[in-house]
Amino acid sequence: MTSLVRHLHDFIRDAEPTFDEWLAGINFLTRTGHMSTDKRQEFILLSETLGVSMLVDAINHRNRDGATETTVLGPFYVEGAPEMPLGANVTGGLKGEPLFAEGIVSSPDGQPLLNAAVDVWQSDAAGFYDVQYADRTEAGLRGRLHTNSNGRFYFWSVMPTAYPIPSDGPVGDMLKATKRHPYRPAHLHFLIAAEGYETLITHLFVAGDQYLDSDAVFGVKRSLIRTYTREAAGAAPDGRKMTTPWWRLRNDFRLKRAEPPAIQGAR
Repeated sequence: MTSLVRHLHDFIRDAEPTFDEWLAGINFLTRTGHMSTDKRQEFILLSETLGVSMLVDAINHRNRDGATETTVLGPFYVEGAPEMPLGANVTGGLKGEPLFAEGIVSSPDGQPLLNAAVDVWQSDAAGFYDVQYADRTEAGLRGRLHTNSNGRFYFWSVMPTAYPIPSDGPVGDMLKATKRHPYRPAHLHFLIAAEGYETLITHLFVAGDQYLDSDAVFGVKRSLIRTYTREAAGAAPDGRKMTTPWWRLRNDFRLKRAEPPAIQGAR
């Protein structure tokens, strides 16, 4: 609190707002609260578009020890994603070009991790997440799988596309006022958890996307950009016969070992 008050007062001394400007700031924060619901967290969106979320992420993940790099959770993560078997189609009826995603979850030294929980979620071809559709009650392009004895996971989804973050609220007004676009580059979200390891929250971005260098939430890291390959109609890796072209993503994840709990009273 002492640090917050000191820096907040320094900002006020520097900006010297009028009473009208001060009130506009209060109203902006009030509107941000009113916009937040159980399906949309406008304060997280504000934190991300100001770069705060990525700074917190960087502070808390300084040393990765060979583990996959992290990035922001995003405002559309939903706890309790439906459990699905390996190879499942997670689309839930949402549209897009077919994508087969696969990989191996392992320790930093390459040991496969059995039964690691792999949460995945993404937007559809129109740039919307399932929770943004008012008429939907079921999950779509969202699910939880578990790795097999080889640490492998695989599932069917759709090819991600670039999309705008919600800009119909105060965060959108802020972006317009500062002449910034609201777009995020195409990506898949992953949250991977295994006992004895730190939970990994990350994205895999599509190489060549036009917004990689201007992500509205500053979430891109070069190590997380991947080539999604275009495949011809025919047999997919899981044996499925594809009658149309489809996309493929292959990526392995390495989790960082969890720090042992601190012993109370230790010096």
